Amino acid sequence: MSGTPSVLFVCVRNGGKSQMAASLMRHAAGDRVEVHSAGTQPGEKINALSAESLAEVGADMAGETPKAIDPGLLASVDLVVTLGREAQVDAPDGVELRNWDTDEPSERGIDGIERMRLIRDDIAARVDELLTELVARP
Repeated sequence: MSGTPSVLFVCVRNGGKSQMAASLMRHAAGDRVEVHSAGTQPGEKINALSAESLAEVGADMAGETPKAIDPGLLASVDLVVTLGREAQVDAPDGVELRNWDTDEPSERGIDGIERMRLIRDDIAARVDELLTELVARP
């Protein structure tokens, strides 16, 4: 890796978790990390509760739309992070692939904005750890 580290966050629909991770990373990293998000089967729109939960902490998903994985982008990033258990990505040689098996509060009967806040906080903690790691790399 040389220059600015780059990361692609991926979930299935690219309307919630991967968009949240990307927005939280942009918010925390500024221009220190090149940040992208995509979905393996992109949905139609951003999850409104995801966006609301991010706004509560000053991160912004405004203007974002679900998008498919661009093969050129996939080949050019340093790291691909899949969020959840369902998104599957075949990373090209030289691209590191990680999975974040994120919290799913609905499995415990927690829904709505409370669910999104718990997911946001789980992803935010992981993003903070990843940012520390990425900016420390030579």
